[in-house]
Amino acid sequence: MNIGLFFGSFNPIHHGHLIIANYLLQKTDLNQVWFVVSPQNPLKQSGTLLNEYQRLFLVQLAISGENSLKASDIEFRLPRPSYTIDTLTYLSEKYPEHNFSVIMGSDSYENLARWKNYQLILDSYKLYVYLRPGHEIRTRYESADVNILKAPLLEISATHIRDTIKTGGSIRYLVPDSVKDEIERNGYYRR
Repeated sequence: MNIGLFFGSFNPIHHGHLIIANYLLQKTDLNQVWFVVSPQNPLKQSGTLLNEYQRLFLVQLAISGENSLKASDIEFRLPRPSYTIDTLTYLSEKYPEHNFSVIMGSDSYENLARWKNYQLILDSYKLYVYLRPGHEIRTRYESADVNILKAPLLEISATHIRDTIKTGGSIRYLVPDSVKDEIERNGYYRR
């Protein structure tokens, strides 16, 4: 089975993430997309990060009933900080029957040279890179299997959603209703 790994903090997951995953399932050879919830991105600050299990639960709510989408907590059990190459290596050994690929935005792709063992990722795994405005692809890696995609994008971000909550605004239509209800019920991101 061809599985695309969509890494992120998903703080919180929103419709933009889901549209990208759905697009990849329709326009590529991927059979499933796994949302790999990262406890902590080694290249980002964790100041406003909701607890990892709460973020995982929000992803599970968002994709409930979708057989081709899966929420993964694999990085919760691996050494921290989480490095993509370590997760890929672990999953490839644990599930040798699957072919894993990495899904990333063009902003992450342009920072790939900062990643741990990035050349091993390029040599061993297919990459699906969706273009993001303001992040043109300037770097080309010879012999890497990189697929550039123009997925439909929404100009929303998890930061915008958190800021909207802090100021008492509505996040309806930005996230699935089940995610909105859970965030509101628990008072997430209010502080």
